[in-house]
Amino acid sequence: MMVLLLLLVSCYGDKLNNPVDSRKNDSLSGKIDSSGNQGDSTKLKMTGLKKVNGLTHSVARHVETSSGTHKSYKAVSYRLRKYSNVTNFYCRIAKPATRLCLDNNVPPAAILAIAGLESGWNQAYVGRITGNILSLGAVGDNYELPALYLPRIKSTGKLVFDSLEIIKYDSSELSWELRPASLKKDYRPPNIAGTSYQLAYFKYHPAEKAKAQIRNINDFVAYFISRESRISVYRTARHKMDSLVAVHGKDVLLEESTVLMFVNQIGGRPNSFNFRETWPKKLEYIIKNAGLVELTMQLNDNEEFKDVW
Repeated sequence: MMVLLLLLVSCYGDKLNNPVDSRKNDSLSGKIDSSGNQGDSTKLKMTGLKKVNGLTHSVARHVETSSGTHKSYKAVSYRLRKYSNVTNFYCRIAKPATRLCLDNNVPPAAILAIAGLESGWNQAYVGRITGNILSLGAVGDNYELPALYLPRIKSTGKLVFDSLEIIKYDSSELSWELRPASLKKDYRPPNIAGTSYQLAYFKYHPAEKAKAQIRNINDFVAYFISRESRISVYRTARHKMDSLVAVHGKDVLLEESTVLMFVNQIGGRPNSFNFRETWPKKLEYIIKNAGLVELTMQLNDNEEFKDVW
């Protein structure tokens, strides 16, 4: 009897010293209540290490909550990814834009950030009509968006250009106004570019819209911010990028320090893309909070947007 009593005391003591040895104790797994269920805390499931362009990163596949719902860990880390308009803006163009930028020795994360900022992630009406997400002016024989007479919904203040949407409203619900010519290049098909017809063309042709946006990006990196530009800050920026690539290879264009160097070179000063000192700061916020450096690294590794976003 004494031996049995000592054995029971010994086992009970082990439980006190190691109260969860019958369960896996993971400091990230959250509290477990007396019924064996998870508490309210959140669990991050880590999947080890991933190598991206020679750099090793820890990768968290998802966040699991007590309700069993899953959220992208990146959506938690990169706060801009939770917005559908940001996701929709990048999903079609991010990969081809990355390839195009690298071919031209321009940091792709910088261009994606500029496009997002200038177009409001394709929410501004000029970009939605023309596909011109980088606010490039028309030159030479380019078609440009003319002055437009458009209605604004009185209750919301929203400007409407889709004729199929306009007819849904009573005339008393709309306030019409003349919008001045934007002087921006119009990337719609030649038969309607530069006209006030089919203003919602890209709304109903999303694949064509993506192609137009890529043509706009090509104009930006190949001609607008050119090595022979009359604007000195553009020439300097391109020469810096060429020099870095000559020494370190194309991968240097994917590094955050290079991306920030580029945006601070072409903007935030007189006679630059945008003279406001806050412009580069806004781009830095987008680059970091949309995870554009990591995104372009992974897209360059031939991963798909839907798998890495």
